[in-house]
Amino acid sequence: MPISPLSDRVYDQIRELIEHGGLVEGARLPGENDMSARFEVSRPVVRQALARLRSEGWVTSRRGAGNFVGSAELRSAAFAPLQSVAEVRRFLEFRCVIEGECAAWAARCQDKELVEEISTRRRLLEVAIARGGEHITEDIAFHEAVARASGNEFYLMTMSALRQHRIVATRLIRELSPQPSVRRQRDVRAEHLRIEQAIVAGDADEARCAMVAHLRGGIDRLFGKGGAAAR
Repeated sequence: MPISPLSDRVYDQIRELIEHGGLVEGARLPGENDMSARFEVSRPVVRQALARLRSEGWVTSRRGAGNFVGSAELRSAAFAPLQSVAEVRRFLEFRCVIEGECAAWAARCQDKELVEEISTRRRLLEVAIARGGEHITEDIAFHEAVARASGNEFYLMTMSALRQHRIVATRLIRELSPQPSVRRQRDVRAEHLRIEQAIVAGDADEARCAMVAHLRGGIDRLFGKGGAAAR
């Protein structure tokens, strides 16, 4: 299931409950049914929000016991919002390093379900692009599926903590890119397919190269190929 605006809202509401609802570290959160009724959403939406909160350290789960407030020391650090186009470029360059290695480790993943999720997310992204609407949530879901398959929770925590930055950067590329939208969408689809194929094939070096090429493609789409870096 792609990340949805509803799960984002529930994520914010559960965080508000943790931060300002008088819940201390280790306190048990309401059950999924209770939160589903409280926030007027389905249980899958609640689960999606909880999964994100767990990846960021806000929530921990105990088998058969439910979800509990996590340790404040283990929660993902907040990052300041992007303030300029120059920061967007540096952010994309940072992603090349982090996500390149993330993709390489995903290619070594032995969990077939996690690898299949990457393929599923890529296909959902294809459908969203073909429909012509905004497909940022599907794009983010693909990259987070890669992070999940890396087997290193810190990759996923970093990706989750930087979700808003990725939304801003992606929208900026689409709004300011001088490239025709048809060409841009064609390139993006091909780049994601190359990443998926390398991971499915278990080729770590190719997965790393494919991910870095995709992210550098975003830099080129925004600044022009070989354009001067604004720092």
